[in-house]
Amino acid sequence: MRRRIESIHSIINRQTFITVALAIVSTAVCRNQGWFAEFPLTLMGTAVIFPIVFSIGGAYKRREAALDDYGAIKAHGRAVYFATRDWFDDTDTELQDLGRDLLYDLLEGMRTMFEQPVSEMEHNEREVYAAFSNLSIFINSLRDRGLPSGEASRCNQFLSKMMVSFEHIKHVYQYRTPMTLRAYSKLFISVLPVLYGPYFAAISQEYSRGFEYVMPVLLTVILVSLDNIQEHLENPFDQVGEDDLFINAEKFRDRLLAT
Repeated sequence: MRRRIESIHSIINRQTFITVALAIVSTAVCRNQGWFAEFPLTLMGTAVIFPIVFSIGGAYKRREAALDDYGAIKAHGRAVYFATRDWFDDTDTELQDLGRDLLYDLLEGMRTMFEQPVSEMEHNEREVYAAFSNLSIFINSLRDRGLPSGEASRCNQFLSKMMVSFEHIKHVYQYRTPMTLRAYSKLFISVLPVLYGPYFAAISQEYSRGFEYVMPVLLTVILVSLDNIQEHLENPFDQVGEDDLFINAEKFRDRLLAT
């Protein structure tokens, strides 16, 4: 029950109540002044709903792409760890522990970077690539422990693929869906419920008393909720929305130990 309440609260916020209040006031003024008009609802769909749905689709694809790349980083990291555990005749516990710690440092650096503002990216990115560098040195040291050059080269390929996936996620974190489209949607979400006051006033004459404000409230809640959904999907790393991507470095390290 608590989770459902939190989900509803994430899409119905202060902006919802402000816009609903403006729509109600506009409708009430138009009813009292006798200002009626039959505006087409297709304008609402074309001007607002279609751009918002387009933005939601774009933000969702970005989130899914980030999830795919995050999975690739974990999979290739696990392959490097398995190399330290399974590719030697005599297993070395200290070597395995070092591999787990280095992978943990990498994911911890990524989590720190992606959860902080983009303005801090330059410093945090250096920390992430320092972790990649430590992994590269670690893989090179496997040769001294008897790993054939071909197998060490394969581990370096895993590392290279991890860096490619990190760059993909970084671009999702750094860049957003078109800013002008989002500004356009927010403008019309705030303006149209008020401008449609004469339309709401006109159709309210067909409703029973007490239901005259159902349409402005319902339509406004729908529009603002869609905008809030898009806003939460826009940055899948800020840990604000329920659909955000969370990098659980501790769980990954524990899973390696339990594998």
